[in-house]
Amino acid sequence: MAKLLPRSIGAAALAALLLVAGAAGAQCPPAPAQHIPPPPPPVPPLNIDAVKKLLRDYHDKDYAADMAAVYAAAQTYVERRAGEAKNLAVVLDIDETTLSNWPNISADDFGFVSGGRCDDLPSGPCGFNAWILQAKAEPFPSALKFFNAVKAKGVAVVFLSSRRDSQRQATLWNLDQAGYQGWEKLITRPDRDDFKSARAYKSKARSDFFTGSRFTLIANIGDQQSDIDQEPGVTVGSAECRFKLPNPFYFIE
Repeated sequence: MAKLLPRSIGAAALAALLLVAGAAGAQCPPAPAQHIPPPPPPVPPLNIDAVKKLLRDYHDKDYAADMAAVYAAAQTYVERRAGEAKNLAVVLDIDETTLSNWPNISADDFGFVSGGRCDDLPSGPCGFNAWILQAKAEPFPSALKFFNAVKAKGVAVVFLSSRRDSQRQATLWNLDQAGYQGWEKLITRPDRDDFKSARAYKSKARSDFFTGSRFTLIANIGDQQSDIDQEPGVTVGSAECRFKLPNPFYFIE
């Protein structure tokens, strides 16, 4: 997995903006409204339990609807483009985009535990690598609906994840069991590399895949800004429209 910052409890994470940005000339849909709550008033000392309660309330009440609104906007755009051209493709992130790690996030109480066992769910601790290797993350219903809809229109789906090559087989099993079948390619990150950020890795991976490809990348969807932003100097692999899903639970550079 890409380098993770600690699961954020600050205003930046809670007020993370949903972005729908477009390449020059693209008629991208507007960003749907979302319901991520503002952070508690800045009255010292700020209590971390109050922030965690906001996060859990948001997950239980509005998160699924906010995810669905973004996917609905993306689906409308992709289906329109599918009627205009051939050999189109979309790029999807995996974690908190197509598969939910909420059991892991909740068990670790918004902390990040990379190693160790994950045998006591719904209690923690739950090591993230062990969680991935269990291959039992559930799909987001709105993501699976989007996947099946665009695939039916003949649009290729490329999964681009910061999950490592050593986690690839478990990810393949998980995608299949979650209902994601018939996609074009899964790109995972080498276990060791020199990339300084997830953005740098994903920009290079998109560029490598789409350079000389028959596909035109029309949509890129992810829960992190680093999933959809293009690294300076990388000219290939920028989508016509980029769709930012809500994720106030953690941040990846």
